Amino acid sequence: MKNEIKIAKTENEVIDLIKNRWSARSFAEKSIPKKELHSLVEAGMWAFSANNEQPWRIILAEKGSESFEKVASTLMPGNFPWAKNAAAFVVSLAKTTFEKEGNPINVYADHDLGAFNAFLILQAQSQNIYAHPMAGFDKQKMRELFQLNENLKPMVIIALGYLDDAEKLDEPYKTRELTARNRKAMHEIVING
Repeated sequence: MKNEIKIAKTENEVIDLIKNRWSARSFAEKSIPKKELHSLVEAGMWAFSANNEQPWRIILAEKGSESFEKVASTLMPGNFPWAKNAAAFVVSLAKTTFEKEGNPINVYADHDLGAFNAFLILQAQSQNIYAHPMAGFDKQKMRELFQLNENLKPMVIIALGYLDDAEKLDEPYKTRELTARNRKAMHEIVING
């Protein structure tokens, strides 16, 4: 079930995998097989990282598990109504220190985790699994529920699932699901002196 209005209209040639990716909110009541979830995680693991540090750590929480309920309980009111229907959550954590002696701060951890997330999400899209990253959650509660070390910084929760009909969503989520995507024009983001 593809929502044609969500396909990116690009000025330049862009691969379909990227043009077709969007952050869905309507998820089918269908679980994602473990093998598929593991494929997403492994795709993320092949992202670039400074000094090959690989500063990504995740919580993988499948619907029906205690971990899923814990993650869902951290969601802000704007995300919970639709995200609770996801088949799984990936909580992306940035490991903020290097492994080398003295464990200095890794100032590139957030950047590298973003690359991990992008690879995971594009792999999901290639498997017809939709991903919706969210910053709207209680990070302190997440730390407490999962007893996270100080050097693990919760960054985003990615809701994963197979696409369902937008009509099942309440407002304002239904309208958001049915609204075309847009981006700033290239001249607004390119800085050349």
